[in-house]
Amino acid sequence: MRTASLSHTDSTVPMAASGMAFLHNRRSRNHRAALLGTMYAWFFAVLILFFLSLLTACSSESSKPAESAKPAVKPPELITGRSAFQKVYVAARGWQQDAKPYRLEATVTSDGNGQDGKWAVWRGSFASPAQRSAKSFTWSGSAAEGAPERGVNPGIEDSYSPSNSSTQVFDMAFLKVDSDQAFATAQKHGGDKILEKDSGTPVFYVCDWNHNTNELIWHVIYGSSRDNAKLTVSVNASTGDFIRVEK
Repeated sequence: MRTASLSHTDSTVPMAASGMAFLHNRRSRNHRAALLGTMYAWFFAVLILFFLSLLTACSSESSKPAESAKPAVKPPELITGRSAFQKVYVAARGWQQDAKPYRLEATVTSDGNGQDGKWAVWRGSFASPAQRSAKSFTWSGSAAEGAPERGVNPGIEDSYSPSNSSTQVFDMAFLKVDSDQAFATAQKHGGDKILEKDSGTPVFYVCDWNHNTNELIWHVIYGSSRDNAKLTVSVNASTGDFIRVEK
């Protein structure tokens, strides 16, 4: 009886061990499968988030307004004296209905040299005899640093004396000859020699009334100012005739 009992016990031990091993292997496979499933889920979640971030970036880039191109620097506008006079005259008559000019002058800038009778800045000075006041108006087409703003710019109103010989008003009908024509005349009376020696010499213009001879005169000035002018030639602003060499 004892022998039979031992034999039975010995035979059940391997069977139990085999069952336990089977259960262990099954659990391991289930654990690996769950682990792989979790890994795949994380992988797909990361992949989805990556594509969503790409779509968001693309949509944000497309929604940004296109950067506007920087405006190109406008080149200077250079015009003759008569053209500038028409612009400032309109502004002067808006200031006072009886406004009359007593001087028109160019301003030397880096925009040009004036050798074609043109400048980018012109100033017209006007007087109102009735109001005994004077005011200047500057037209600018300049791109130079420090130049007046483009267009017509009013100056400061000042007092005016009709007896002042240096500010004698004139009728605009006397201004028949333009600054480029005055330059051509001045060239024939010494101006060409000046430019042969120094082609970069600026030439600017002043137009005013000569109360001694009762005529409107273009002063064609070779140099950056009247004080250091190399040559100044007077030209009749009504006929274009040469008058004299002032300097």
